[in-house]
Amino acid sequence: MRPFGHDEKDRPVIRKRRPTMEDGLPSKDEILAFIAENPGKAGKREISRAFGISGGARIGLKRLLKELTEDGHIEKNRKRLVKTGELPAVGVYRILERDAEGDLIGVPVNWEAGEEGPPPRLLIEPDKKSKAIPGVGDRVLAKLIDREIDQFELPGVRQAVRVIKILPKREDSILGIYRRDPVNGGGRLVPIDKKTQELSIDDASKGEASDGDLVAVSITRSGRSKTPRAHVSEVIGPMASEQAVSMIAIHALGIPYIFPDAVMAEAERATPPDLRGREDWRDVPLITIDPADAKDHDDAIYAELDEDPANEGGVIAYVAIADVAYHVRMGGTIDREALKRGNSVYFPDRVVPMLPERISNDLCSLREGEDRPSMAVRMVFDKSGKKKRHSFHRVMIRVAAGISYNQAQSAIDGNPDEITGPIRESILKPLWAGYEVLKAGRDAREPLELDIPERKLTLKPDGTIDSVYVPPRLDAHKLVEEFMIQANVAAAETLEKHKQGLIYRIHDNPSPEKLEGLREFLQSIDLSFPKGGNLRPSMFNIILRRTAETEHAPLVSQVILRSQAQAEYNPENIGHFGLNLLKYAHFTSPIRRYADLVVHRALIAALKLGDDGLPVGFDGKLADIAAHISTTERRAMAAERDTKDRLIASFLSDRVGARFKGKISGVTRVGLFVQLSETGADGFIPASTLGYDYYHFDETNHQLVGEATGETFRLGDSVDVKLVEAAPFAGALRFEMLSEGRRHPKGKAPSHLTRNGRGNGGFAARGRKKPGTTRPRTVKPRGKKGRKH
Repeated sequence: MRPFGHDEKDRPVIRKRRPTMEDGLPSKDEILAFIAENPGKAGKREISRAFGISGGARIGLKRLLKELTEDGHIEKNRKRLVKTGELPAVGVYRILERDAEGDLIGVPVNWEAGEEGPPPRLLIEPDKKSKAIPGVGDRVLAKLIDREIDQFELPGVRQAVRVIKILPKREDSILGIYRRDPVNGGGRLVPIDKKTQELSIDDASKGEASDGDLVAVSITRSGRSKTPRAHVSEVIGPMASEQAVSMIAIHALGIPYIFPDAVMAEAERATPPDLRGREDWRDVPLITIDPADAKDHDDAIYAELDEDPANEGGVIAYVAIADVAYHVRMGGTIDREALKRGNSVYFPDRVVPMLPERISNDLCSLREGEDRPSMAVRMVFDKSGKKKRHSFHRVMIRVAAGISYNQAQSAIDGNPDEITGPIRESILKPLWAGYEVLKAGRDAREPLELDIPERKLTLKPDGTIDSVYVPPRLDAHKLVEEFMIQANVAAAETLEKHKQGLIYRIHDNPSPEKLEGLREFLQSIDLSFPKGGNLRPSMFNIILRRTAETEHAPLVSQVILRSQAQAEYNPENIGHFGLNLLKYAHFTSPIRRYADLVVHRALIAALKLGDDGLPVGFDGKLADIAAHISTTERRAMAAERDTKDRLIASFLSDRVGARFKGKISGVTRVGLFVQLSETGADGFIPASTLGYDYYHFDETNHQLVGEATGETFRLGDSVDVKLVEAAPFAGALRFEMLSEGRRHPKGKAPSHLTRNGRGNGGFAARGRKKPGTTRPRTVKPRGKKGRKH
């Protein structure tokens, strides 16, 4: 039987149309509409059939199609017509990322950005009949498919493609480690990508490479029966250096890191502005509070008590942000490069900036004692922390002092130094008084209070790890954070009031599926989570507080974190669930985020603060920009995470065989992820190396459960492990479990998890075979397609 919607020749059934022109030919608009409604399916034959064109009229149709092609409205792709800028029926795509749900997201390889804007993001579906599984970084040949995309699950993704085949790796630039062969001479390339085979490098092709260097190579010779040989095109540096490790992530994820000459030339021509068109705020004692090693400073703050008798106990808060829009003009070479990068990328000892240093570290950095142009907001709060009013200004400021978080906190705690001592009473104490008022408003708002520690790496001069630590969370951090949040809210409110298009920072509610999973998990530890009603962050905070002093605290925090949606940029506002805010837009870091630069330009346009704001009619481009910078943000996060993983794997590579304490940080069908307490490093334990049992994956309770023994390994459990393998190039660690798992009270797995049980039949993975025993055969889980593990 033919699938519904196809005729006897297996051609797509296309509804016929009635031409409106007297000569029996459709108009050009009708042809374009038809092609748009049938992407990748409309050829000359299908158009003729749909409009009932036959005989000599086909000559007229051919003329119309030629005119549309010459005018640039349509183009030909594999004997089918598509509107210019639309995706072909079959094309080549590059996979950018895997989202939190495991879906692959990619972009078309051959996409002319120009007038079409950033490339569209697509859902990449693997070929279910193929054993080859595509991954991040792969290039695939794929065809468009009809699939309804849930914009809440996959924001910014409008279409889907199915993989036809995975294309070979591009061989014009391969990254790897050069290894010298001291016996036979010459050398070889050990690729960073595990899927790429080793390559031979003879002495004439190694250039300046030394043993252990990270290099980029190009292929000089290959053949079916011969090992490909390579020529070193770039020596990046010794693998032990941090720069080399960060370059792996930069190359692997395609992060632009070299500014074109035209961008650098434009940056060098930039000059500081004068006071014309600006308010003079140089007497306002604003200060910057940043990490001690910060190289650029894009926000300054100040607070004072409100002397208005009608606002007793209230405060006035000032936030001034570097006026990047003045120096980075829309459409210029710097602007185009900034949009391409989307954001700065921060590595342990290296920054890939969004803007050239002449802009980010010089003209736009709010340096102590120097005049700097700024976009500023003045906010008035009552004593309960509720904002009464605010106003934006384009100003000139002069920062009174630039200090670190630790300096600010020490001064408030009674230990000022030579810098903070003179400003403790006049600036720092009023700031803290202002924070107490804003904190009261935050407490009343009750945002999600997940406190996930962030580990920092310190490096030795040679770029290797010196130490791994968790910096303390100071009130100074919280103070700056709350001032920035309130400035961001004010920006969104102002732009909405003036009906000006903008890019919001949105954070959706957890999906019903994730909430149900959380609810089932909490029930397993005798906690409940309400169903229905208006979901609020405070509901999660109640659970966090109830478990704060119990053994379940780390596990509950992890499960709640995993139930949350991912924040993103979007011109359509749905609010920010985590912060419990209805209107929120990033305004405070235009040096390092393109989203903030767009918001600055929107404010300039809405408030008529200059001629460098968003132009009229720009709103239609905001969706593509938002999708693009959401992607670059995730790319930056992946690069930073991968670099830390590689550095720590290298740091631990000489401790193979050592014993460590850690916690189970992830549970999957095929094994456990463990995070070490000492370094925060993550490693994997395959289920096949666990105890002598058949382990079932209990997804609801985030655990693996032994069928015969009931031995259970659960998310959040404290365990002892042995490091058995470290792969620094890939940033991978493999552990062996030394701890016994929890034991089920009945001494075996619950019946709904066993292979003979009549419950939901969880997926299973076999542990080690006990000597002298026979491993039971794998049984397909009831109600699901069988799968070997």
